[in-house]
Amino acid sequence: MQKISPALLSIIGLLGITAMICSCAHTGVSSAQKQQADASRNLGEAYMADGNYTKALRELLKAEHLNPQDPYVHNDLGLTYMAKGNFEKSVNHFKKALELHPEYSPARNNLGSVYVALEQWHNAIECFEDVADDLLYATPYYPLTNLGHVYYRTGNYREAEKYYRQALDLEYDFPKALHGLGQVFMARGENKKAADYMERARKKAPDAAPIYMDLGRVYTRQHEYHKAIAAYKKAAALARGTALGDEAKEAVQRVKNLW
Repeated sequence: MQKISPALLSIIGLLGITAMICSCAHTGVSSAQKQQADASRNLGEAYMADGNYTKALRELLKAEHLNPQDPYVHNDLGLTYMAKGNFEKSVNHFKKALELHPEYSPARNNLGSVYVALEQWHNAIECFEDVADDLLYATPYYPLTNLGHVYYRTGNYREAEKYYRQALDLEYDFPKALHGLGQVFMARGENKKAADYMERARKKAPDAAPIYMDLGRVYTRQHEYHKAIAAYKKAAALARGTALGDEAKEAVQRVKNLW
């Protein structure tokens, strides 16, 4: 779940109660309604953190009904619908959050992520570029990594490498950027470099099954079958009960047959 950047929190803090009163006056939401809405939103976010998106949705819809002009509840609804696979509603809520709060970069970054899921690459790039240009955004290596991912997915490996490296310039051991750069090198057939970056990613994110899957693939290409099997087995254990876990188990058998 995206958090409000510290810079944005400080701005809200400076506005204080005056802004809250003005907001209520302009939206027609009473102080009591706003308090109830905030309580439902907070409970919804707690359910989101636990991965219970059905209960989260129930609470967030209550919050929206009580205070439909709250951009943060629309952002949370966007995240919840995205987690449940309803991308159309997710897009609508992120757009509503930005309509209410045009400088709300986390919502813009989230909107870009939905566009990635929908493979609307141009829209995704536009969102991530806007976020990367926001000097108040606390974690600019996220949109830079997202840009790298979009260009990787569209086969533009040169641009993908550029953005992944920019992300790593800001956050040296950011595992998503390390993994992404490894994928770029693997796509180019530079398997040694790919393995090096993926090993760095693995050390920083030891519970990320997709990293182990790609390590298995690159070690298979290098005919380092013991390492490949170990990586696939780890992916299978981490992703047990999922399609990725089943794919990893099948990969173990395929590599064993290569000996």
